Amino acid sequence: MPRLSEFYGIVIYMYWEDHSPPHIHAVYSGEEAQIRIEDGAILAGSLPKTAERLVRKWTKVRQTELMANWVRAQALDNLEPIEPLA
Repeated sequence: MPRLSEFYGIVIYMYWEDHSPPHIHAVYSGEEAQIRIEDGAILAGSLPKTAERLVRKWTKVRQTELMANWVRAQALDNLEPIEPLA
């Protein structure tokens, strides 16, 4: 599972050939959530409220890059790292 980014202790991953809808995996402090790229909604799992808010903000800012990586992941191509939340 490729690591795309890390910020404030939150690590963002994406799996190759993962199921739709397009999403990322966010891990923070032993908790994990699947976050839909389109709108930042939690599909499964949970994160503490502050971490969830930060991931939603980052997902919104980086949506284009995330979708490009999603297409690469479905094609089993190398994924590109994405800048963290500043």
